[in-house]
This record gives sequence, structure tokens and C-alpha cells, in this order.
Amino acid sequence: MYLKQVAADTDSDALRRLREQGGSVPEILHLFAYKSHTRHLGRFVEGVMRGESPLSPGLREMIAAFVSGRNECAFCHRSHTEAAAQLVGERDVVLGAMADYRAASLSEKERALFTFVEKVVTAAQQVRQEDVDAVLDAGWSEEALYDAITVCAVFQFFNTWVGASGVADMTPLEYAQSGARLATLGYAREDESGS
Repeated sequence: MYLKQVAADTDSDALRRLREQGGSVPEILHLFAYKSHTRHLGRFVEGVMRGESPLSPGLREMIAAFVSGRNECAFCHRSHTEAAAQLVGERDVVLGAMADYRAASLSEKERALFTFVEKVVTAAQQVRQEDVDAVLDAGWSEEALYDAITVCAVFQFFNTWVGASGVADMTPLEYAQSGARLATLGYAREDESGS
């Protein structure tokens, strides 16, 4: 991580528990723990990624991985691809969608959503009513679009935060462990109250 003080000065119950369990501590957790107001991000992201939605948690993880891949954020792309694979239960489908959603084993409805998500990521200011209508016509609700846009926006933020802070790459095993943690435990940590 480029921010040595952030890496050195952060301590939280969540980081201590990971260390005690012998697991690796992804550097992004230092960014969350560094200031009291960033500790609250976990609860927000938990709502975005695991709250009630017409989009399954697995599909939201796929969107997060897709956005991160388009933004060339290897850390987030790999972490959320692993989480998506865990939640969807079909690793080949997830990997296929990350490589080329147009040729992947997705439904036409899912392809329409990823077409929309791709435009949101690459040209959000150029999204027009006809783009929204195409996804609605494919069978998605406005709530689903709202949730997809929110996942995109959140991961645009995280991709910037991770990239500019220099969060380090991890090994394939560490990504698998991180993905499993995200899939089973989610995003909120017990010590994020700010106290």
C-alpha cells in the first residue's frame, strides 16, 4: 500500500480477528479501519450488496466484479469474481461473463442488464431513456436498475480508493479466501460502530 501510515496505524477488532485466525488481511480493510467515518462504509455496502433486491447477491457480486474489471482494478475484480462464483455456484458462468458477457451462458435478460451496466461504467453521462427502456423491456424492474446503478457507483468509488491507495495484489488462495468471506460473512463488521 502506498499509504504506509494508513497500513501501520489501523487496528480494529475485525483486523485482529483475521490475524488471530491466521488468515491474510486484505489491505482494503486498513482503508475501512483508518478513520471512524470510513468504518461505516461496511454497513452501507452490506445493504447495497446483500439487502433486499430483485438482483440476487450473486448477480450483484458479478456486477461488482464486472465494473472492477472494466476499471482495471485487479484487486476488486478478483475478490468479487471469487465471491460471485461462491454465491452463484457456477464458476464457469461467472468467469464467462467476466470474459465476454455477450457470449457467456447468461439469459437474454441478464445480457441486457450487463449491456446497461457496461454503459453505466464506461459512459454514465451518456445513458439515455432508451438505454433504460431496453433493460425494462427485457424484464427488469426500475428497482433492479436502481440497485444495479448503485452497485456500479459503489464500485467506481472502491476501484478509485483501492487503486490510488495502492492496495496490494494477493495470491489466488488469498482471493479465494476473501471471496469465501464476502460470500458467507458479507461486508458489515462488528466493530464498525465508530466507537
